Amino acid sequence: MAVNLPARDPCLGTRVGWVLFRPMDFVASGMSAGVAIVLGLIQGLTEFLPVSSSAHLRIVGELLGAGDPGAAFTAITQIGTESAVVLYFRRDIARICVAWWRALRGANGTDRASRLGAGHQDARMGWYIGLGSIPIIVLGLLFQDTIETNFRNLYLIAFTLAAFGLVLGWADRRAKMTRTLEDLSPQHAVFFGFAQALALIPGVSRSGGTITAGLLMGYTREAAARYSFLLAIPAVLGSGLFQLAKSLDSFGTPGTPSLIATLIATLVAFVVGYVVIIAFLKIVSTYSYKPFVIYRLVLAGLVLVLLATGALNPMPVA
Repeated sequence: MAVNLPARDPCLGTRVGWVLFRPMDFVASGMSAGVAIVLGLIQGLTEFLPVSSSAHLRIVGELLGAGDPGAAFTAITQIGTESAVVLYFRRDIARICVAWWRALRGANGTDRASRLGAGHQDARMGWYIGLGSIPIIVLGLLFQDTIETNFRNLYLIAFTLAAFGLVLGWADRRAKMTRTLEDLSPQHAVFFGFAQALALIPGVSRSGGTITAGLLMGYTREAAARYSFLLAIPAVLGSGLFQLAKSLDSFGTPGTPSLIATLIATLVAFVVGYVVIIAFLKIVSTYSYKPFVIYRLVLAGLVLVLLATGALNPMPVA
């Protein structure tokens, strides 16, 4: 079903998106299949890189004429990329879950230390993932309305892209990078968790926040990246499923993507995300994060230019 182009449209992005993606506009309610595929591609490419996938979806969605896809669309499509994480780390996850459950049941001893995974790294990792997930769950629920509205201001996103890019670059330069995941402690798990919670603000980046925290605590790039992947699983899947359940009655209403469009983007994000995981883990073992820092600064500058020229709206248009 085609969407008629408004006679006057102040947003350049809307006109560009209409021209490029009208031929694939068989998905109703404001987002074509073409836009859904592109946003899924963006989500898959950027979720695991320290560049903020939520910021990219906010920016690209508006430039393509679909407007701000919204926090719910972002969270649901992240189910796709996080499913790729589960698939890639399936053996690690299974080993951690089994070890954690055995420790909890007292298979390694009934004393408190044994139940908490003393002497068993996988069992401890299970507790650390749970402990590190608490900050983002609590803060996500407390600031849910702000996350879905004020935090999506593009001036704020441009600032966080630049500011946290500089922090990442500074951490990467000064990091000792001597610690591995065997050195993880409850205190470090909590610090990782609060760093991950900063990603509730688009532009910070979930992986960027946790990796930066890991570097500041002396962890190697690979260790920080691996823990970032594992730590994100409960938070991302939980948030995505929560938003999916919450949005079931609102899919397809004016200004929101349809369920079909959301599912298309999620599937594309899963496929692309799996490939990116493999490449990213190889990259971080060899190279610094300097290219990502430069990219974040350039993107922040581009967003400010687009805001100044009126090609982007600071806040989502209702």
